Amino acid sequence: MTRSVPVRGRLLLGAMLGLIACSVAGTAVAAVDAVAAKKMARKESCLRCHALDRKKEGPSYQAVAYKYKDQADAQDKLVEHITAGKKVKLTDGHEETHKITKTKDPEQIKNLIAWILAQ
Repeated sequence: MTRSVPVRGRLLLGAMLGLIACSVAGTAVAAVDAVAAKKMARKESCLRCHALDRKKEGPSYQAVAYKYKDQADAQDKLVEHITAGKKVKLTDGHEETHKITKTKDPEQIKNLIAWILAQ
């Protein structure tokens, strides 16, 4: 024989789960300042070679996010990528040095990368 949970109990449980979901989602969203990240991407000319959802000279940010999905060191790898001037292969096959960000503020760089990884 199964016990049924009273309606009041189900409503309370649903409300609690909803609050938990909102607080978790709110924390994840609040961690990225999308407006600041887009502004930095424009200022640093990132969008000359990258787009959110389509390949240009470089991969789309969605492709970058997919590549680094579930990698614990994704942020560290991308910080190094945009601050060290490593070689990258472009769509026509030639290699070029990736542009180094002019911005040296680590929080701005981390915000940009968090925004990219959230795509």
